[in-house]
Amino acid sequence: MPHTFDDAALADVLGHMNSDHTGDNLLIVRAVGRPEAVSATMTGFDGEGGDWLAELADGTTAELHVPWPGGPITERPEVRREVVALHDEAVRRLG
Repeated sequence: MPHTFDDAALADVLGHMNSDHTGDNLLIVRAVGRPEAVSATMTGFDGEGGDWLAELADGTTAELHVPWPGGPITERPEVRREVVALHDEAVRRLG
């Protein structure tokens, strides 16, 4: 069973990602299989990966669970490291 993070960690990380990193959310979603996404919101995470809701160009939405590149995690500081790794890989893939 994946590690679960407490409500405070979820609120802090999601608030930060959805306030300060909207473009990064979109880049990650596009790189992991939804290139037609026009916006993306991080909706959750656990020890296995992050969750995003993508709004697609046709007006529909898609949920994505993206595994952490470094494997399972259990500590809050590891979330940042893994999101940065997802972002770096998205930049590498999409240019």
